[in-house]
Amino acid sequence: MLFPGNFIAATTEYTELDRPVPAPYLRRSFTLEQRAVKAEMLIGAAGFYELYVNGQRITRGALSPFINNPDDIVYYDRYDLASLLTPGENVIGLCLGNGLQNNPGGYSWDFDKARWRGAPRVALQVDIIYSDHTTLTIDSREGFRCADSPTRFDDLRRGEHYDARYEFPGWERQGFDDSEWKPALKAESPRGERRLCEAPPILVNKEVHPVAIVNLGDGYLYDFGANYTGVCRLKVEGREGQEIVLTHGELLKDGRLDTSNLCCDPKGFNQKDVYICSGTGIQTWQPQFTYHGFQYVFVQGLNAGQVTSDALICVVMNTALEERGGFSCSDATANKLQAMTRQSTLGNFHHFLTDCPHREKNGWTADIALSSEHVLLNLDAGISFREWMRSVYKAQADDGSLPGIIPTGGWGFEWGNGPAWDCVLLYVPYFTYLYCGDRIILEESAPSIMRYLSYLTTKVREDGLLCLGLGDWCPPGRVAHDYKSPLEFTTTVISMDICEKAAFIFDTLGMKLQSDFAQAFYIKLRKAARERLIDWGTMTALGDCQTSQAMAIYYNVFDPGEKAAAFSRLLDIVHNCDDHLDAGVLGARVLFHVLASFDEADLAFRMITQPTYPSYGWWVAQGATSLWEDFLPMPFGSRNHHFWGDISHFFIRHLAGIHYNPYRTGGCVNICPKFVSELKYAEGFHIAPEGEIRVRWEREENSINLSATVPESLKGNIVLPPGYMFDNGNAVKNVTSGQSIIISKNCVSKL
Repeated sequence: MLFPGNFIAATTEYTELDRPVPAPYLRRSFTLEQRAVKAEMLIGAAGFYELYVNGQRITRGALSPFINNPDDIVYYDRYDLASLLTPGENVIGLCLGNGLQNNPGGYSWDFDKARWRGAPRVALQVDIIYSDHTTLTIDSREGFRCADSPTRFDDLRRGEHYDARYEFPGWERQGFDDSEWKPALKAESPRGERRLCEAPPILVNKEVHPVAIVNLGDGYLYDFGANYTGVCRLKVEGREGQEIVLTHGELLKDGRLDTSNLCCDPKGFNQKDVYICSGTGIQTWQPQFTYHGFQYVFVQGLNAGQVTSDALICVVMNTALEERGGFSCSDATANKLQAMTRQSTLGNFHHFLTDCPHREKNGWTADIALSSEHVLLNLDAGISFREWMRSVYKAQADDGSLPGIIPTGGWGFEWGNGPAWDCVLLYVPYFTYLYCGDRIILEESAPSIMRYLSYLTTKVREDGLLCLGLGDWCPPGRVAHDYKSPLEFTTTVISMDICEKAAFIFDTLGMKLQSDFAQAFYIKLRKAARERLIDWGTMTALGDCQTSQAMAIYYNVFDPGEKAAAFSRLLDIVHNCDDHLDAGVLGARVLFHVLASFDEADLAFRMITQPTYPSYGWWVAQGATSLWEDFLPMPFGSRNHHFWGDISHFFIRHLAGIHYNPYRTGGCVNICPKFVSELKYAEGFHIAPEGEIRVRWEREENSINLSATVPESLKGNIVLPPGYMFDNGNAVKNVTSGQSIIISKNCVSKL
């Protein structure tokens, strides 16, 4: 069945922040003469939809079908309705939310000026087959009637207002009289490509009760104990017209809610939900078309008798992703950081990864690029990544450039992009292929990658370097764009990596000419980088900082024989910072891996976990439950960002020692644990396409008990760090294909 193009809407008017238009109800009643043996629905929307059949909510997930630019893609979902339909009257009910179709709250990024802006609209078709093989088709072209719902305002970024006095009890069920409702209007069809949404839905992860409720005199502060993402379910028995305001935030100042770090909303709408009671007994309400990031909710409008722990429940929601990896060890701070990384990753995964779940909710390209590998090590995000990448290809401009946020209505080309951000075009397909074996994402990305490489060639300066876009964002102790590593350095080196990964992708796809082009561009950029970005007298990369030196080693600006001297210089730089982090997001993404690869995993672990500023451990010492946006003495930005989360990759790869697909040819895993002196044990796992890989090591007096289990189809080696050996005197042991490996007790000893 092809997706129908017959869109309808309730009105041509659309919400402004100061002139709300209620979310519409739409319903259609129809009669079946006999029981259906098959009934398939396709439904798509520009905006969000909630779907009911005979009173039962069957929407596949929150914020369906997707958050995207409807000029690029119009998503639809498929439902099997056979078990829900009965002989006689049946009812399809819909409530439509604005989504990105109409997002006045996104004015900071010009979503209020998007050319597609308009009232939310929907199209559907139900094909019904009876047992005698006769058919019936229900289409959105006719029969739908509409009315204003109690949802009087909804905005993806700002919140939702609901007035229960406007409810229509039973509107979604059989027998309801909709004769006073108006016929739905034929709506302009969105311009985007029609696609069945393949990404998993947004579902409820868990529900959390408050750990504390504080009376502040003018309202009540609900504390849910950790920084979550979702909405609150309100349960109250209120008088008619009683207004309850829920303001969500993640900070307190002098015991009161502080939303000053949610700085993209000078109009004061951000994260505010409003409920007005109908006065008809106990009422329960949960917003449908928005979500928030918060630990605290300031509740105004409840009287003392209504304030209970059941009155407000935090409903945590995220894209339904299964766990594919994890890490734990004897150090409580490291375990907390692994949990915080998971918390921020899931808290920002709503169809795709966003930068933060409150202030922006934007698909910042660098954030996703920086996190793509650790996300794939931990979660089954491959299909979600592949779906979001289709919006990336659509967002690419004719000249090959990319915006800094995707989806976008055009914002982000003049500021907020550049190779260190645009690299998402390569990184997500590359890592998805490495960890999931997904060749489709490579095939789909290849044309856009070639266009981007052609674009980059037009930006090369006369000296052979590149210098555009953003650089080593959020360095500790400084404003976000105050980089120690010069922009020409980070841009050129990241562009080298873009070319290297492009050559690999093209080569994997058998695209020899494109691979040769990417490889030649890589060689040209590397030559310029070596000539102009390295002080060969001191083996120091331009900038003389942690970011430049670590990136030059990691991305192979230095030859293999030069790296030992370059690493010695990196150690000096780190020690001059009192062994503390002094790199922004680009440098920190590689720094700890470089340290571990040169047998300084102890130093890397200490830099991550130490409680003194600046470090990840300092966040933990400050009571953080999710990763923060910055390392500032008085943090200003978001308290829920994921782009610092590659430490989880470091934990799994270096401490547990799981190096999956190290040669990019498949069929291999190397087990290379680092026995960090501060740890009594460490363990990690990753579920690869071939099966689960699991490693644990534990100290026992003068020996270490190491166990590793790998799928039968994987080969590789167990490689011990310097100073350790197996009982047979070797430091390397084969991972034998076809059998699991259990390393016996006391097999590893310190030389």
